[in-house]
Amino acid sequence: MRKVKLTIQGMHCASCANNSERSLKNIKGVKSASVSILLNKGTVEAEDLVTDEELKKAVAKAGYKVTSIENA
Repeated sequence: MRKVKLTIQGMHCASCANNSERSLKNIKGVKSASVSILLNKGTVEAEDLVTDEELKKAVAKAGYKVTSIENA
């Protein structure tokens, strides 16, 4: 299990954060995801098999962009 912090660009409201969070939670292997509109950051707890690229794609699918990823 690993914990990842994402910086997300392009969110403007609480609905944006909810869309990003929902998209991250839909990835197989993601146990939890939390996105903050105030901080423009997200935290994901996922199995080791989940790649950074999958996380980026999920956020992009919601219409936003991950600008940085760091392991927590």
